[in-house]
Amino acid sequence: MLKQLFMYLFLASSCLHLNAKNYHVAKRGHDQNPGTFDKPFLKISRAALLAKPGDHIIVHSGIYREEISPSCSGLSGKSIVYVAAAGEKVEIRGSEPVKNWKPISNDVWSVTLTDAFFEGYNPFRTEIEGDWYFGGNLKRHTGEVFFNGKAMYEADSLEQLFQEIPALAPYSFDPRKVLPVQFTWYAVSKSGTTTIYGHFPKNNPNNNLTELSIRKSGFYPEKSGVNYITILGFEISQVANNWAAPTAEQVGAVGTNWSKGWVIEQNVIHDVKCSAITLGKDRASGHNLSNLNPGIDGAIIYDEMVKTVINNGWNKTTVGSHTVRNNIIYNCLQAGICGSFGAAFSTIEHNHIYDIYTRRGWWGAEMAGIKLHAAVDTKITRNVIHNSNIGIWVDWMAQGTSITNNICYDNDFTDFFSEVNHGPYLVAGNWLFSPIAIKNWSEGGAYFNNYIGGLNMRKGQSRKTPYFYPHSTQLISSVAIKGGDDYFYNNIFYGNDGKPFVKSLNAVMPISGIDDWRAYGLSIYNDASISITAEGNYYLPGAVPLNGEPMGTKKSQHFRPQVLQINNCIYLLVERKLASKGIKIPSQIISKLTKQQWPKYVGSPNSVGPNYSPRGKYGMKIF
Repeated sequence: MLKQLFMYLFLASSCLHLNAKNYHVAKRGHDQNPGTFDKPFLKISRAALLAKPGDHIIVHSGIYREEISPSCSGLSGKSIVYVAAAGEKVEIRGSEPVKNWKPISNDVWSVTLTDAFFEGYNPFRTEIEGDWYFGGNLKRHTGEVFFNGKAMYEADSLEQLFQEIPALAPYSFDPRKVLPVQFTWYAVSKSGTTTIYGHFPKNNPNNNLTELSIRKSGFYPEKSGVNYITILGFEISQVANNWAAPTAEQVGAVGTNWSKGWVIEQNVIHDVKCSAITLGKDRASGHNLSNLNPGIDGAIIYDEMVKTVINNGWNKTTVGSHTVRNNIIYNCLQAGICGSFGAAFSTIEHNHIYDIYTRRGWWGAEMAGIKLHAAVDTKITRNVIHNSNIGIWVDWMAQGTSITNNICYDNDFTDFFSEVNHGPYLVAGNWLFSPIAIKNWSEGGAYFNNYIGGLNMRKGQSRKTPYFYPHSTQLISSVAIKGGDDYFYNNIFYGNDGKPFVKSLNAVMPISGIDDWRAYGLSIYNDASISITAEGNYYLPGAVPLNGEPMGTKKSQHFRPQVLQINNCIYLLVERKLASKGIKIPSQIISKLTKQQWPKYVGSPNSVGPNYSPRGKYGMKIF
């Protein structure tokens, strides 16, 4: 016992020191240097081995091709900070450049690499897999080929390259960041070697920058419980990570691996095979258990996992409380930000997330700009999310969660999806512009002061899901979702001017059969199992109020808000009267709300509302 205590104290003291240091990393450096400004390290990983609480690792300009695994925790108020030097562009790439391509025919080239090139992880041999990933008969790999910084497209077969069959066309927000669909690749792995075939129309890959992604992450600790880390100011790209299911270890281009107190700020993260930022589950509580137990309902498996993570110490003092803000995230094939359990008590704020799952080739249940499970007391605020499969998706145990002042548009399935949550959760001050604004498979939501510019959908559920004591992960019980018990106050419902619904041209799932009820306005709740409360909402032409709703107002004329992109900035163009509408909830409604159960979870009802105000030449500048 004394020996074990001694070892614990030794390990703890190895991550502590009295005086914080600055370590410098530069492309002119050497890992035998002391890490000073004059004699910097060459690799970020070298500085990570030495960093202690309060230390800053300052990285200077250049492209760093490495995977950084922080090993020591910071402390509350003394985080270990990884930061790009002020005014310098620092890139971390999960790829390696490749030359020696050999021509075959018809713009098809090949290169053969030994296993040693892949440093122990061969993503061109590793297939994408995991719970609730539906690849069908297609074999998709975690690796990617990049041509002059842009991702090529994995072909279904080698024959497709020679036949010059193009890939599925993406629907990119920024076409400058994607290649034409004729740029395709295919990999063949044998014992000891992997051959990559590429179709490069009228281009020689040896005369261009051609890269292969070979690393699972940019920043990701190998062990869990590495707390209080800050990642600030980097560009991170070309990462070959796998599907991040809620029942699996979730590895991102930046990932926290079951820890507490990370700050991920002012980074640009793009061209990631699956998820950019993961605030996720560890491997110890299970890894893709649904696929391992195909005869058991996935909801039962996840419900048991909830008990496992609680027994393993999931609570506010040990996991979560992260801050993710002011990042730009794009070109990810699964999610911009995702997390199962590990995002609890966190703040996700003012991120610009777009082009998520815009390149097809598979389907699954985890694709969204932000996809969180168990977002207990999590704040999701002031994010702009567009050109994604789903904008914001909270799934299971959104309790005390607040989704406020976000702007979602051009998302091809829905802007906001609440799935099997008991609540209470708050949705306030959001602008939802996509053809489908809200999918509600939950109960106990409070919707205030939103502009709901698309269809509303809901569906009855039979799944049993957990709920907790307020502001904790202390389990009360798991019960079935009945649906209803929602509050809608002071929202503006767009009605499509009475015209038939037209789904997004990019949507890959049919609308019919997906949800039992769908309409503009609140008429879909007329027969909810638990009645809802609605008051003071505005209904534009084509939107239908809840039966008997008091204070509901129908408007005949309106200007539909628009999102504009001008000079690399995003503006919200909105009528001034509409912008100021609903900032304060009427006092008679507040008096009713304060008698309800949910305020103790999500705060005072008069503290929420749109915080964007009209200004500037074009409208409200939001990014």
